[in-house]
Amino acid sequence: MTAQLPALPILVADDDAAVRSTLRIFLNSEGLDCELAASPAEALAALARREFGVLLADMNYSRDTTSGAEGLSLINQASAADPQLPIVAMTAWGSVALAVEAMRGGASDFIEKPWDNQRLASILRNLLALRQTRQVNQRLAARNQLLSAEGQNSRPWIAASPAMQALMAQVERLKDADVTLLITGENGSGKSQLAQAIHRASARARAPFISVNMGAIPDTLFESEMFGHEKGAFTDARQTRIGRFELADGGTLFLDEVGNIPLNQQAKLLQVLEGGQFERLGSAKARRADVRLIAASNADLAQMVELGSFRRDLLYRLNSVQLHLPPLRERGADIVSLAEHYLASHAQRYQRPTKTLSPAARAALLQHRWPGNVRELAHCMERVSLLAQQELLEPADLGLNGGTTPLATAAFDAGELTLEEAEVILIRTALKRAGGNAPQAAQALGLSRSAFYRRLEKYRL
Repeated sequence: MTAQLPALPILVADDDAAVRSTLRIFLNSEGLDCELAASPAEALAALARREFGVLLADMNYSRDTTSGAEGLSLINQASAADPQLPIVAMTAWGSVALAVEAMRGGASDFIEKPWDNQRLASILRNLLALRQTRQVNQRLAARNQLLSAEGQNSRPWIAASPAMQALMAQVERLKDADVTLLITGENGSGKSQLAQAIHRASARARAPFISVNMGAIPDTLFESEMFGHEKGAFTDARQTRIGRFELADGGTLFLDEVGNIPLNQQAKLLQVLEGGQFERLGSAKARRADVRLIAASNADLAQMVELGSFRRDLLYRLNSVQLHLPPLRERGADIVSLAEHYLASHAQRYQRPTKTLSPAARAALLQHRWPGNVRELAHCMERVSLLAQQELLEPADLGLNGGTTPLATAAFDAGELTLEEAEVILIRTALKRAGGNAPQAAQALGLSRSAFYRRLEKYRL
């Protein structure tokens, strides 16, 4: 379910102070907010500064009280600046020709002075609803595109161990508080899954959860990705793009691996967090998004502050409350349950028989230290789902504690796998050999960092 967008105000442009005052009183009595402009120049300045739900524009001003030229110019410029803005033309010198001209210029409707209050209120409410519907549809389309590109995360949230139960007790106390959270923990420990669990338990559960891997955003695209851009803002900006803050409006914005944000971009993020508003690239309009922010990092941000690679004021803004996610080796009661989940999900994904763990295999899982945490366990179960010959898994099939598997020696028969399966195995092998270091794994595979991260997102790794 998409969060209801707040109603935008109506901009009234008229050079007659009595008309402006009357319209303000009438619109407020109808529960409609408004802002007043005494000239086309004032109206255009207001439109450049913020968003409005409808422009109610007089057609004639002090320079020309009969032709409607100034009103038509205002409509043309306002429509060009924001093609989605509903505009109502208003004049005491009504004519069919002027109404047609206003409609051609971008007006949605036309009324004459003196106006009928009931008709004016009906027109404005309908256009406000249309504006909101368009905004909701635009955000839904962008969210669906984002979720489709990133894929659905299949990791479950299993928290039966004492260490996780203690953590979930903290989450229970914090779930409905909109305080900013910083989740710390080792690589692969499940920080993004914890963020999703917090979101699902909160009052924002029916609103969007938008996750951003900060390490995958190039420095040059940071503002566009986070705050959005207008059409024509730069060379390749062929259409307006909604940023992650707007996409998460009403819900939760999760900044994963926040320590990877370049130092020169950290100030821009801090400004948004402190001021609560932002601007799309190529626009001067201030926008707001009601989001709960959760950040995560496997790095020691305090040490990064001392080294000068992370802003101290940004750290203070992010770690209002800090949650530490225990590594998998401290969550023994969760290991077998997680392994069985992954065996079932990978069997379904690759259309293979579901494999089961023998008692000895379960014991081997519990004895392993899992330096790669939950991610390593997921990769291990995917590997044996694809390569183990028998359905009952024994310790040797797992390739743990010095054991070998076909993948451990990279000697698998590619002819038995699809291209996607083979690529997944190669990527995970590179990650394992690099100790989870993505840039190093990308270099080993001969891929650029951005190309490597695109594959991680494609295969939901």
